[in-house]
Amino acid sequence: MLLPVSRTLPFITCLLRAAIVGLPLTAVAAGTPAVGNADFLDSIGTLSAISVRGETFPKTLESVTYLGVRWLRAGTEGNVPLEQYVELHRQAGLRFSWGFGSGGSNLGKLIETARPMAAAGALLAFEGPNEPNNWGITYQGQAGGRNLSWMPVAKLQSDLYQAVKSDPLLRSYPVWSISECGAETDNVGLQFLIIPKGVDTTMPVGTKYADYVNIHNYTYHPNAPGLEDNKTWKAADPTSACKVDGLYGECGVTWAHHYPGYSAADLLTLPRVTTETGTTIGGEVTEEIHALNLLSLYLDQFKRGWSHTAVYLLRDRVDEGGNQKFGFYKPDYTPRKAAVYLHNLTTILADKGSLGKTGSLDYSIPDEPATVHDLLLQRSDSTFELVVWGEQIKGSNNVTVNLGVPHSSVKVYDPTINTLPTHTLTNVRSIVLTLSDHPMIIELAK
Repeated sequence: MLLPVSRTLPFITCLLRAAIVGLPLTAVAAGTPAVGNADFLDSIGTLSAISVRGETFPKTLESVTYLGVRWLRAGTEGNVPLEQYVELHRQAGLRFSWGFGSGGSNLGKLIETARPMAAAGALLAFEGPNEPNNWGITYQGQAGGRNLSWMPVAKLQSDLYQAVKSDPLLRSYPVWSISECGAETDNVGLQFLIIPKGVDTTMPVGTKYADYVNIHNYTYHPNAPGLEDNKTWKAADPTSACKVDGLYGECGVTWAHHYPGYSAADLLTLPRVTTETGTTIGGEVTEEIHALNLLSLYLDQFKRGWSHTAVYLLRDRVDEGGNQKFGFYKPDYTPRKAAVYLHNLTTILADKGSLGKTGSLDYSIPDEPATVHDLLLQRSDSTFELVVWGEQIKGSNNVTVNLGVPHSSVKVYDPTINTLPTHTLTNVRSIVLTLSDHPMIIELAK
């Protein structure tokens, strides 16, 4: 369909450390637990208008298939036929978060349209109102959001939760919260999944809003505007150290009026998703930086506890003013480097199966630099895939990856080049990688 963009081999050294015949991975009983490849791949999403706003269904299908994304943020906003969602699920395996869109509040329509989606296996989750700080709503005859009371937003979200959980067909699906709850004007408690005892909110204790909080942690922000090391890693930070619109400013202490929410300890394990993040191309952010940011972003989000992440946007908007160069694709559906790099990553890690129980690998990275991160995945055939990535603006680091026991076959991949191994090694128990600004995948066969 599309030929990968080539990229000069970037500072990689893979050194043989031991000439010993490898032991089978099934003999490794201790070490770092792996996460299923499918779990990581299922977290990868984006946003698309599918067949409206200048987009076409055939090109959307072609694009999402190439990228390897597993879900789209969608809902009742717009005029996309339900049949197209079902067809995207059938042909590309996509599932959809189902929400009101910007300014929407028709709860009956949301539930009614979700039922055929669920019956087809295309439904992923429900989502509350989108950014009520920017898009006010009217619910039960009362305007809310923006600079008004957020009580209508709170009632809509609470009613959404109750409607889903009382429906025999839909009750098993998770409900995601509103986005930008940190902007609430009055303390209606939307910073909580369930309003706990001992807090001063205008909605009652025990009000249930959601199963997951929903954050729009865009990578670049007035508080963190420029290029820096660990740019996307920092945006995914669940603590008060995060400078963008992150979890702390939405659900720890709300950023607009400083209402208290979850403790620092609770934030670390709070179930969370991102339905919008990403960056626009312009200034210091070249197409290459954009591509590298989006590649590390998906890894950082998953590593730091975000179960699902949707990048804005599949294709550049052509019906909005301002800088719209967010997309994996240009308006004519020409793929940007971000599309090629993500395609390579999802192709290398491709796995349609799932493991009942993942194993563990006794690996280590001594003196791991602050700009280097790692994630251990395991395919459904039990093959381990260790993703190690750097997030440096300049320079590189030589990193030794100790693999514990020796391995008879090791392959190394670089998704910024193509989908083929850059190195194939035998009888090895450690590898030296030169890491700079993107991930490498170490594949350890059974």
